[in-house]
Amino acid sequence: MNTSSHGARSSLLWTCLTALAPATWGTTYIVTTHLLPAGHPLFAAFMRTLPAGIIAVGLSRQLPRGSWWWKSFVLGGLNMAAFFPLLFLSAQRLPGGVAATLGA
Repeated sequence: MNTSSHGARSSLLWTCLTALAPATWGTTYIVTTHLLPAGHPLFAAFMRTLPAGIIAVGLSRQLPRGSWWWKSFVLGGLNMAAFFPLLFLSAQRLPGGVAATLGA
């Protein structure tokens, strides 16, 4: 295998990995409109963030210490308690095409 084909293969791999993030993010609207109960953005946000939080605590195997307690509450509040419910609320109310245009 020469270095030219290795470089092309590596470039293709990075391109596919880069395309994976927006494709995964786009499933939010499909899941929200077809699989989750309508009118419950807090439930949807809870179900999306709880598994990630449990995995994060399980992998770190330690709780925050000192000033990291309040930092964790602020970050968790902004990200989990504000962003995700608003995301699911907008996903329930916006048509998929409008959401895709805004996301682009």
